[in-house]
Amino acid sequence: MRFLYVPSLCLSLLAFNIDSMPLSSTSSSAASLPREHRLRMYHTHTNEHLEVVFRRGDTYVSDGLNQLNRFLRDSRTGAVHTYDPRIFDLLYDLESAVGSPNAELQIICGYRTPQSNAFLRATTGGVAKNSRHMSAKAIDIRLPGIGTAALRDAALALKRGGVGYYAASNFIHVDVGPVRRW
Repeated sequence: MRFLYVPSLCLSLLAFNIDSMPLSSTSSSAASLPREHRLRMYHTHTNEHLEVVFRRGDTYVSDGLNQLNRFLRDSRTGAVHTYDPRIFDLLYDLESAVGSPNAELQIICGYRTPQSNAFLRATTGGVAKNSRHMSAKAIDIRLPGIGTAALRDAALALKRGGVGYYAASNFIHVDVGPVRRW
């Protein structure tokens, strides 16, 4: 870590970590900094909350992605899988599309092991045999204050993958597979 020391007006020193400063700009204005892509989530099965920056500008933040992977682990087994980061971009854009940027998404289901998926298929309806949850490319969500139908419509308008609508259970499924709906 390298530091840049700048004398202040009161003759003390201010230290800045220059390794974390943008290299492409000499301006200190906020407009020159890469935009942070942040998600806030609450997992309905683990009762955990997460607020994380997963991308700055065009660069994914590895620590943020690791936090999301752990947070979205299989809630039955604890198994963690590496998520396709495009799903986080989709969630970020979906929040903006419904006029609720930085709202706290409620996570119904993230990653599923094949065993968890088989269990759900045997005990509930609407679970696909080859669910994209098993490849960490799908998330079931709701957004408090936004109707599930409105959330579904906004997700469909993004045309970024599959969208499932579960009105009776008050959630939608989004994935980064082929564009389709059910």
